[in-house]
Amino acid sequence: MEPKEGTGKENMGTKKKNLTFLRPRLYMLERRKTDTVVDSGVSGDHSGTLRRSQSDRTEYNQKLQEKMTPQAECSTEILAQEEEPQMQRMMARRSKIIKELIQTEKDYLNDLELCIREVVQPLRSKQIDRLDVDSLFSNIESVQQISAELLSLLEEATTDVEPAMQVIGEVFLQIKGPLEDIYKIYCYHHDEAHSVLESYEKEEELKQHLSHCIQSLK
Repeated sequence: MEPKEGTGKENMGTKKKNLTFLRPRLYMLERRKTDTVVDSGVSGDHSGTLRRSQSDRTEYNQKLQEKMTPQAECSTEILAQEEEPQMQRMMARRSKIIKELIQTEKDYLNDLELCIREVVQPLRSKQIDRLDVDSLFSNIESVQQISAELLSLLEEATTDVEPAMQVIGEVFLQIKGPLEDIYKIYCYHHDEAHSVLESYEKEEELKQHLSHCIQSLK
């Protein structure tokens, strides 16, 4: 009989150990059951009843969304505030570039008019032998005329117009054809004009006439 009692105590000890080992697993199984969205106790109702664990998750998601929404709006406002000064700087830079472009065209046109008035026309009026003014200056009068037209169009597109509304690209597209035609001729004869000038500088009489014109420019 004694061996049987010993065996019974051992069996009881083993059961307790097994229960201790299984208790966490039984708890996890119960948690999984409560995670079920639809209450199995309600038959025929497919919409079901939300159990507590699902409800907690929904409430948590709602609170999380409420917290994130103001932050997203705030981030958008900050981004807009950062972009505004950058846009202002870009517009100021654009306006400055347009002004410099127009001023450069004015200076270039003044130089052309001065050269025609003080050099080209006096040399033509003197009718000096061996001095070919047309070979030396090519179609400079045509260059002056197209430059004056370009400046006029640029000023028309920018005068009394807000900087943000100034559009000068259309001006260049409008005058593109005549510009190409006139400068093709001028550039084609440029090297030839340079060679002619070098040959004139070797002749003292012609050189004096040219020097006199240059002095009048100064």
